[in-house]
Amino acid sequence: MKKLTQRKLVLVAAAVLFIVFSVKSQDRQLELLGRWQDTTLVGSRFYDNAYNEVWGLVVDGREYAIIGSTDGTHFIDVTDPSEPTQVQFVAGRFQGDGVVHRDYHDYKGFLYAVCDEGPSTLQIMDITMLPDTVTVVYDSNEFFARSHNIFIDSSQAKLYIHLARGGSGPNAPMQLIDIAVPDTPRLINAYYRFGPLAVSQVHDGYIKDNLAYLNCGPSGFALVDFTDPDNPNTLSVMTPTDYPFAGYNHSGWPSCDDRYYYMADENHGHLMKVLDLDDPTNPVVVNTFSANAPDSANSIPHNQLVACNYLYVAYYYDGLQIFDITDPENPVKAAYYNTSKIAGRRSYEGAWGVYPYLPSGNILVSDMQEGLFVLEPIGDNCYSNPVCGQGTWTNDITLYDLKIYPNPSNGEYLQWKGLQVSGEVQLDIYDMYGRALFTGKYDQLPETGNVDFSNTFAPGHYIVQISSGKSRYSATWVVMP
Repeated sequence: MKKLTQRKLVLVAAAVLFIVFSVKSQDRQLELLGRWQDTTLVGSRFYDNAYNEVWGLVVDGREYAIIGSTDGTHFIDVTDPSEPTQVQFVAGRFQGDGVVHRDYHDYKGFLYAVCDEGPSTLQIMDITMLPDTVTVVYDSNEFFARSHNIFIDSSQAKLYIHLARGGSGPNAPMQLIDIAVPDTPRLINAYYRFGPLAVSQVHDGYIKDNLAYLNCGPSGFALVDFTDPDNPNTLSVMTPTDYPFAGYNHSGWPSCDDRYYYMADENHGHLMKVLDLDDPTNPVVVNTFSANAPDSANSIPHNQLVACNYLYVAYYYDGLQIFDITDPENPVKAAYYNTSKIAGRRSYEGAWGVYPYLPSGNILVSDMQEGLFVLEPIGDNCYSNPVCGQGTWTNDITLYDLKIYPNPSNGEYLQWKGLQVSGEVQLDIYDMYGRALFTGKYDQLPETGNVDFSNTFAPGHYIVQISSGKSRYSATWVVMP
């Protein structure tokens, strides 16, 4: 594993100082569109937080915020952001001032919810009938009672349980659960080490196409391929001695092309890291950056997500911080919003989570003490981007795999089969950075088609998407030299 040399550390520090002084005047405060809070909720006895994680959904064209509390899960209609309205509530199995953490992820019309305190459960909720009703279809501790975070690899129908404890299943730093049948989970395996790294916990993770970026708390970071869940392949690990500003390795999110990874250690005064993963067996820290907060000693990042060219960070006392990552190695602060009324101190309060993937582009932020904030878009709506968008579930759209050939090809033309659409059709092609390279609209495309691009596409990987009405077909297209 490469470590930063003294010279590289000096260069990193210089880059941070350059960003601090050159862009301080360029960032802007976002406009608040709406707020929601329930003043009857009790705060936790640990941090006085009535609220925790935030998530987003789209059902029948309406936008919803999901926010966790000491009571349970609140479904807030934010279609009109000026009037956020609670339309449904699901009580947590464990409630009250002992609750600090809840976490959420959705898949194919179901919301998955966990809690990290008390005699809790995995809850699975049918959300297809929002706003009229939410139905709990599974509520059990058969695999675990408590979990700190969850993540769903939608391409593989796998639910990753980070830090599973209690219940009838194995206590483990991480469990892997099959959700091919979304309301009938099945335990695949439990994990305690990744290559040379024995871990006491996996605090959080991001997983796509079986590739897992795992934040292992005091043990560091691991990049693991779970194609074979019985024998996962650990590509690389980073211990706290392998990178600067190391502490409690908390969370992170990759760039759209998976070349870079933005990583945070949950320690006061610690900078965030930019990892270059060009060689996934040898991650290299190429830069560090922060919120440039006035009270930097008490500044502490929490959760972060990438949407196209922006990195969104819920930064506790510093509220929401947004960085432009057009130059992925050099994040530049672009916008912010201060959610918290509390001055920075050696505790954990303020902005907990952020969700930037709604079709409107509106940004959802949860504050531990202040509730839900709905903020204006920054101007880079990533919802419909098949590469970098979160792919928020909506029952307005049915997703299908598209069979294209030849694949690989020489880039001169594209054919497909298995397409069953009628009426107006749109064909879009994106590069792996999420940039639209081609858009064509047709009165009709045949089930087996052929589009001649006249040698438009250079060698590389692309995403082909065909849309018609409520149907969307997509596939990866490889162009060879």
